[in-house]
Amino acid sequence: MPLAKIEVRRSRPPEEVQGLMEAVYQALRTALKVPQDDRQIRYVEHRPEHFSVPATKSENYTYVEIVMFPGRSLAAKRQLYQEIVTRFQALGIDPQDVLIVLQEPPLSNWGLQGGQPASEVDLGFELDV
Repeated sequence: MPLAKIEVRRSRPPEEVQGLMEAVYQALRTALKVPQDDRQIRYVEHRPEHFSVPATKSENYTYVEIVMFPGRSLAAKRQLYQEIVTRFQALGIDPQDVLIVLQEPPLSNWGLQGGQPASEVDLGFELDV
């Protein structure tokens, strides 16, 4: 149940937005083995004056933040980074313009299925990938 957010500083047509969201979804499926249709991805477009980026980055600078359950291996995380960067590159975004940050709150900090801690719920999938 990763929660992904893509933040950019320039406007894109709807088909490009959908392409970026699909790229993150497919990367999550491949690298983290998330269940099919576990798709919680937001796309946030900022005005350039509201999103400062390093001078070495282009107008295509793209920030991806993923909040996910803990338990994935470093190898799975590496694969996730590469999957996202490779898929974004196919959409015209230079790998050097991509920053990915993972957040892994403990399962007890997730309220699911009517307000139960995720640590007390059968998630239905493995976290040890």
